[in-house]
Amino acid sequence: MTLSRRRLIGTSLALGLAFTNLAASSRPPRKEHPADAAAPRHAGRPGEYAHRADVRDWAAAQTRPGGALEDWKTQTVLAALAPARYQRKAAQLILPAPAGVAKNWVLYRDRFIEPRRLQAGLRFWKAHAAALQRAQTQFGVPASLVMGILGVETFFGQIQGNFRVLDALATLAFDFPRGRSDRSSYFSEELAAFLQLARAESRAPTAFKGSFAGAMGLGQFMPSSWRRYALDFDGDGHIDLAGNPTDAIGSIANFLREHGWTPGQPTHWAANEPSDEGLRNRLLAPDIEPRWAALDVTQFAATESARASLDTHGPWALVRLENGSDAPASYVLGSRNFWVVTRYNRSAYYALAVIELGEELARLREAQ
Repeated sequence: MTLSRRRLIGTSLALGLAFTNLAASSRPPRKEHPADAAAPRHAGRPGEYAHRADVRDWAAAQTRPGGALEDWKTQTVLAALAPARYQRKAAQLILPAPAGVAKNWVLYRDRFIEPRRLQAGLRFWKAHAAALQRAQTQFGVPASLVMGILGVETFFGQIQGNFRVLDALATLAFDFPRGRSDRSSYFSEELAAFLQLARAESRAPTAFKGSFAGAMGLGQFMPSSWRRYALDFDGDGHIDLAGNPTDAIGSIANFLREHGWTPGQPTHWAANEPSDEGLRNRLLAPDIEPRWAALDVTQFAATESARASLDTHGPWALVRLENGSDAPASYVLGSRNFWVVTRYNRSAYYALAVIELGEELARLREAQ
């Protein structure tokens, strides 16, 4: 696969906020979260998970036939949860950006495509070139794209998170904050997957460290993704996504392949803004999901190369990228492969940052 190396042209680029905890804006927030936004949605006291009725009910449901932990005893689950501690910081970080924070691609992109990260990436690529090439050959996923994910997620393994995963997941499963739409059911599923993972790895649940949301390792896999997509890519009989870059590289490539990565398909092309507001809104409605045939979007492709590619590699999504509150938006046409990258983080801004970081590393590596 050759990733599109075309630079977005026209207005200055804008990559909005992909992560809640990585919010970057062109100005300070005009409005703060309410003081109690991070407080639990329920009215009770947070924490004390092994002794709460709602947690006992959850553990009983998980251990019934058909439950995620049906081969466990309820008391075993509660014992595993006993060391978990409420993390208010995790509840704060899961909150959305405060109202009034404008998405800005330039500021967000500059957090990742900057000298220190590029130099670290070149060193990492040199040290793990064989594994990256093997993953590219086996899965059809470009080494540059794997590198982009590693660079955006953890600075190539240097910043993997310092929360105990047990604490983070218990907090978000049972004490989800009231300041955003409720995702506690998702985190309760991830908590069950995490307990399964800890047992499979013969490690105490308290031994795992990760992000405020419970993501782990160089590629920041959530527990369910670890269990489903992680590989022992170096063949040593053990999967280690936190300390073994080879396993992380193979697992990221496998994740993308399993989500439908198509070798040889460009990820995106620069696009012009449709002038007709009604048509523009209709084309933007599916967001990052590619639904449009070439006939629907060819007139908006910014280059002749893009127009020639659309028929071969459809369907497409018209994606709007904000440039802050004072500059016009930019647009890209995203392919199915672009959508696949957003399965890692469901944001066009994130996907474009990953792609451009990887492309810049590949360019610098070739120039050495």
